[in-house]
Amino acid sequence: MTLDDPIEWHVAQAPVDYRDAVAAMEARAAAIRDGDARELVWLLEHPPLYTAGTSAADDELLAPGRFPVHRSGRGGRFTYHGPGQRIGYVMLNLAARGHDVRCYVHALEQWVIAALARLGLAAHAVDGRVGIWVDTPAGEAKIGAIGVRVRRWVTLHGFSLNVAPDLEHFSGIVPCGLADYPVTSLAALGLAADMAPLDAALWATRDALLSRCSVSLEADSLSS
Repeated sequence: MTLDDPIEWHVAQAPVDYRDAVAAMEARAAAIRDGDARELVWLLEHPPLYTAGTSAADDELLAPGRFPVHRSGRGGRFTYHGPGQRIGYVMLNLAARGHDVRCYVHALEQWVIAALARLGLAAHAVDGRVGIWVDTPAGEAKIGAIGVRVRRWVTLHGFSLNVAPDLEHFSGIVPCGLADYPVTSLAALGLAADMAPLDAALWATRDALLSRCSVSLEADSLSS
């Protein structure tokens, strides 16, 4: 296989164990790096858990023992994953895309923002606060997190977007180390809270992520 092949696009139909997902992601990234597999966008959900990024502080875990805690190689601090949250793991070969990690993170943010716009939600990025933000009657709130790792120029991890998770589950951590900002979701904002419309919006706006690429995503690999 070569990078001229289309990027694969998979949507998991059942929650995926976090350890299993990380193992699969790392194996796929290694195969991409070696030229033995195509790049991949993988959309899924996880059972409830907390992950700690490379900058996580121990005192930001407010409820030890509530959910499993996984130390993650991604950047960032503590975050929550669970049912009702769309996880996007994106494995791209940046060696073939300009070796620009900062540009990639920006593209990831803009992709999710463009998808939310198709669902009727105006979201935005904020300088100095990586992630996806929205304005609410109570003030600014975070609806999506970005956390990436790049190993030998292949990307791992990606984004999480709150569709209809139990927002109370975030109270066991200081989400992304930002104690002064609440989290929200599509459901909390009164918008469509199904994965299918979001997945369709991500598909429709994929050029926001891949606009510098000459490849296209395979329409016949939308589910796995």
